[in-house]
Amino acid sequence: MEATDRYTIISADCHAGGNHAQYRDYLAADYVDKFDEWRGGYKNPFRDLQDDGRSRNWDDDRRLADLHADGVVAEVVFPNTVPPFFPTGVVVAPAPSPETYRLRLEGIRAHNRWLADFVGRHPKQRVGLAQILLNDIDEAISDVRWCREHGIKGVLLPGAAPDTPWIEPLSSAAYDPLWAVCQELDMPVTHHAGGSGIPEFADTPFRNLLFMMETGFYANRAFWHMIWGGVFERFPQLKLVLTEQGSDWVKPALNRMEHFYKLMKSGRVGELGIPAEAIGSLSPLETFQRNIWIGASFPAPSDAATMREFGIDRFMWGSDYPHNEACWPYSTLSLQRTFAGWNSADLRTVLSENAAAVYGFDLAALEPIAAEHGPSVEQVAAPHGEIPTDATSPAFQRN
Repeated sequence: MEATDRYTIISADCHAGGNHAQYRDYLAADYVDKFDEWRGGYKNPFRDLQDDGRSRNWDDDRRLADLHADGVVAEVVFPNTVPPFFPTGVVVAPAPSPETYRLRLEGIRAHNRWLADFVGRHPKQRVGLAQILLNDIDEAISDVRWCREHGIKGVLLPGAAPDTPWIEPLSSAAYDPLWAVCQELDMPVTHHAGGSGIPEFADTPFRNLLFMMETGFYANRAFWHMIWGGVFERFPQLKLVLTEQGSDWVKPALNRMEHFYKLMKSGRVGELGIPAEAIGSLSPLETFQRNIWIGASFPAPSDAATMREFGIDRFMWGSDYPHNEACWPYSTLSLQRTFAGWNSADLRTVLSENAAAVYGFDLAALEPIAAEHGPSVEQVAAPHGEIPTDATSPAFQRN
């Protein structure tokens, strides 16, 4: 079968990380003793990091075998394991306080050093995201530059929670030096759903339910904070990706913002006056179409409909490997269900071409790997079969 008869699939959402023994080797020497003390009292809260499956986060052979068997030939790598001095995984950990900042910073730097080696072993198939903290913008810029020099091509953007007043909101012009460097180095900034930007909840039996209800909203805030804050007016080549936040929210958010924008152009929003400098030259929809992409993790048919409405060039498919909610190991079945009736050219746009354009994957270099492991066009176009009982992804639960 010719390579063009198969899809080159890039997952815009996968997770990886080192174990504590590996991170220890990547720590600055001055922090090893503190790490040993911290590690002695740490208990891992994640099931996928406690059993035999945890080695999927760092074992190259096992990981590539899993992804290739699932039809995926390349991945954007988000963190997953718990770095030194963190209370939990980075994408769900609250922002560090001024008191914990220095130790947390050393923890993510250990991860970034590990990540540079992890990506470097398979650079055609992996794009890593640099971890930064927003407590000190100069330090964040230093970390972005170090990561780009060491083969890491994107930035994982933390959020700014309402209960962390020592961290500026993402609408603040204080971040302009950071955006300038990301634009200069062509490093897309990617914001992942989770605890990043979400406030602390009281420790009650329904704490996790509140987290699940509100985590999407707090993740989505980066979208309107950065648009209304004029970030893309000042940095027109900056790329923002919003990942694992679903896509159903995009339509109502943009409709509301477009309505406000039209009112702003007339000088008022209800009884509220809007200064002229707050009105961008582009509308929110125009900004979205130029600067922003959605990392659609384990998408359902409703997500596919949103892609059609707002432009398939704005969306990238992701499996969320190796998480419990991932469509892995049934990604082909998920594609059959979600994208029924799509033509192969449009599907290639979502499965690989957008990710290649945003993150810099070389599709020609991936084609031989896809020729061996990618699902065929005919296979993905077939009616989907019965959903296995052990398929735990929301991709199989939502319409």
